[in-house]
Amino acid sequence: MTSVYVDDVAKAHAFYTDVLGFETRTHVDPGGGAPFVTVGAKEGAQRDLELLLEPGRGPLAEPYRRAVREAGLPAIVFSVDDLRAEFERLRGEGVHFVQDPREQGPVLTALLDDTVGNLIQLVQPTG
Repeated sequence: MTSVYVDDVAKAHAFYTDVLGFETRTHVDPGGGAPFVTVGAKEGAQRDLELLLEPGRGPLAEPYRRAVREAGLPAIVFSVDDLRAEFERLRGEGVHFVQDPREQGPVLTALLDDTVGNLIQLVQPTG
């Protein structure tokens, strides 16, 4: 499991499940506005992938997130089998890409905005 700092856990949960296609693994809401939510890949070899959608406010998370975003760096990188097809699917869902698919050495990459403060890079090996 790895943490992803997000602006809004509920909005992130909807984006990662409804748009990116992850499944909810854990959803515990003890009250007080701080639910514990994890999402993960639905099938295949990536079944062990699990993301903790962490509230991104606070003295540690905010400067980190701001610096990563301002540098144009992805918070997460996901491998995909067919990047161009995934790009078209996600664009059809209204996802905003800050970088359209392009070759970078031995990989094809694209960079999208997850709507909750992060950039996500999609990568497909070309070799």
